[in-house]
Amino acid sequence: MSKSAAVLCQDNRSIGTLQATLDHLGRELKNCHSQQQALESVMTGESSALIVDFDLVGAEEVIRMAALLPPAQKPALLAIASRAWPGTGQAFQSGANRILYKPLDVEVLKDALKPGRKARKSNQRRSERYDVKTLVYLEVESGTIAAVSIDIGEHGLALQATEPIPMSANLPFRCVLPGTHVTLHGHADVIWASDQGRAGLFFSSLAPAARKQLKNWLSKRGRGKAKHAVRDLLPPAEGHVTFAPREDELAEAL
Repeated sequence: MSKSAAVLCQDNRSIGTLQATLDHLGRELKNCHSQQQALESVMTGESSALIVDFDLVGAEEVIRMAALLPPAQKPALLAIASRAWPGTGQAFQSGANRILYKPLDVEVLKDALKPGRKARKSNQRRSERYDVKTLVYLEVESGTIAAVSIDIGEHGLALQATEPIPMSANLPFRCVLPGTHVTLHGHADVIWASDQGRAGLFFSSLAPAARKQLKNWLSKRGRGKAKHAVRDLLPPAEGHVTFAPREDELAEAL
C-alpha cells in the first residue's frame, strides 16, 4: 500500500501543516508542481491520497479526473478550500470525499486521512482484478483535453473525459501504457462521442515503434488481435454521435 499523499498546493502555511501531519501519520508528502504530476501520481498507485487546494486554477478538474477512477484505484480525494463560496461548492460538486478549510486544523486533517488509509487497504487485494487506467491527452482546437482510458486495443481506445469530446479526424493524442513507462504518441479519429464525455477513438496513425510496443503490451495481457478489441470501441446503445473512419482502415481492423 502506498503511504504517500499527492499534494497540489502553493500555500506555504497549508503545506507546512500537511507536512507535519503526514509525518506524524508515517506518510510521505509528494509535492506536485502540476496537475499532470498530481494525477499521474495517483493513477500509477504511487499515492493513495490526493489533496488539492481549490484556490488554484484548474483544481476542480484534477479532482473530477481522479474521481473517474474505478473503486480499487480511486484515492482519498481531499479538497482544501476557503470557507467562502465558490470554492466550497465546487469542491463538493467535483467529487471530493472531504473538504478541509483554511487554516487547516491538524485534528480534522488526521481524521480525514485515516479513513482513506483503511479504505485503501481493504481495496488493495482487489486491485489486480481491474484494468489499470491511464491518462489520455487529446489536442483539440481549444487546447488539451485530459481523459481516463476505459479500454485499450490494437486499433483504438475508449475513454471518459469530464467534458464532451468533439468529433474530429486525425486528432493528436498521447498516453502512457498502463503499468509501463511507455508513452504512445499518434493520431486518432473520434468515431463516436457522448454528451457525458465518453468517446471511442480509432487509431489513424501510429509510428511503427509505437504500434509494436502496443502489440507487445496487449499480448502480455492476452488480448492480441481478438475481434473484441474492436468491439470495445463501439458506442453505447444511445446518446452518442458517430463518425465513420476510413473504410480501408476499419476493414483491416475487422
